Amino acid sequence: MTDQHPTDGKKPDGEHPDGRGRHAERHDADKHDADRHHAEKHHEPKPADEETAAVVSLDTAGGAMEPSAVPATAQSGKIQVGPETLVRRIFTGSGMVSVLAVLLALILGGLLIALTDKQVGTTSTYLLARPTDFLFAVWNAATRSYVALFQGSVFNPRGAGIGGQLAPLMETLTIATPLITAGLGVALAFRAGLFNIGAQGQIIMAGILAAWVGFALHLPLGLHLLLVLAAGIIGGAFWGGLVGYLKARTGAHEVIVTIMFNYIALYLLRYLLNTPAFQRPGETNPISPILDASAVYPQIFGTQYRLHLGFLLAIAATVFVWWLLNRSTVGFEFRAVGANPKAAQTAGINVSRSTILVMAIAGALAGLSGVAQVAGTEKVLTDGVAATYGFDAITVALLGRSTPWGTFAAGLLFGAFRAGAVQMQIQTGTPIDIVLVVQSLIVLFIAAPPLVRAVFGLNPRRRKQAPAGKARAAATTGGAA
Repeated sequence: MTDQHPTDGKKPDGEHPDGRGRHAERHDADKHDADRHHAEKHHEPKPADEETAAVVSLDTAGGAMEPSAVPATAQSGKIQVGPETLVRRIFTGSGMVSVLAVLLALILGGLLIALTDKQVGTTSTYLLARPTDFLFAVWNAATRSYVALFQGSVFNPRGAGIGGQLAPLMETLTIATPLITAGLGVALAFRAGLFNIGAQGQIIMAGILAAWVGFALHLPLGLHLLLVLAAGIIGGAFWGGLVGYLKARTGAHEVIVTIMFNYIALYLLRYLLNTPAFQRPGETNPISPILDASAVYPQIFGTQYRLHLGFLLAIAATVFVWWLLNRSTVGFEFRAVGANPKAAQTAGINVSRSTILVMAIAGALAGLSGVAQVAGTEKVLTDGVAATYGFDAITVALLGRSTPWGTFAAGLLFGAFRAGAVQMQIQTGTPIDIVLVVQSLIVLFIAAPPLVRAVFGLNPRRRKQAPAGKARAAATTGGAA
């Protein structure tokens, strides 16, 4: 009998713990290798399964982390899954959906214009006898209004010389300037997960400070305008940063706070315009003195147009926001906080600091709109300095998909609507309010992309053979963006 230590509990050399010898262990290993080889031979991994594994690995850091709420495709660029044509990618993208939403809103707006047209009403009385007359009247009513809108916002062929013909375009750019900068402020906050509807109040506060510096101080040319610009930016940044501070420190919801701040700014403006410090001497109306000539924006193409330096600053602001979001560490932190604040905080990002900073920058961008109003367009301060630019900026940011250049393009479009609406009413009698209807329809369709795709038949094709693993990976990672 083989000796065994009474307490080690081990089998002798050459004997398996379960009582079998080494030859049995080798036999089991050989059998396991053969089974694995057989399985790999008959069940080779499909490319789609490898791709699914890559997606899951990307989103979970190789399995070391829990799946995030942000799709892997949104984290590290789009990962192509399955065959898809270039044309379909173009026509089902978010940018194309925005374009189609505008087109659909214009079509419905044209139908509303036709319903109120007298000629359409007349031809409808004998619709069954001569339907072509009715259809022609509908087409004529809609196209006449939109042609007048185009001539009042882009190019007027009846203008006196090239200067008169391009005057509508210059007016469009002038009106679009505050829409662009305020829209950028709203869009930037959107990207950080904050709903900034306080651009109206931020414009007002910027206008108050910029106007006071403009008419109360008398400084040399250049320096004066620079201080006016700085005062407006500081005013907007303070008003927006205060919202961010309350959000970060107390948890107050930014929607409620910005709504209240809009009213505070408006009534503060009305109060100040009735004080000796702001009211124009000899006036009973709430209006400030005219800003000094050294404190106003220079006009880009001379005095025949209202287009001023503010438009160039709007372009610069768009470039800045693009750089901030896509090329800077701070912008990455903003986007990370907007995607998942808890995950961002776990990764070491100071969420409170990001919230305060993004709202301050958003307010500063909206402040550029206030400066554009008092130092560029109006050259005085009134209680209508912000008009509805702060609220329209929300629509502009939504239409632009909260991207810098998309917001820029949306601002130009809404500026064209505003500039051309008056000419449309003069030429065709179409009420200006139809433009507001079109803008509202745009917001409606932007909020319902599946509806727009369904109307134009652009829903992505269903893949015929979608592996079950791919579906599970999409559900785990939040779906492909």
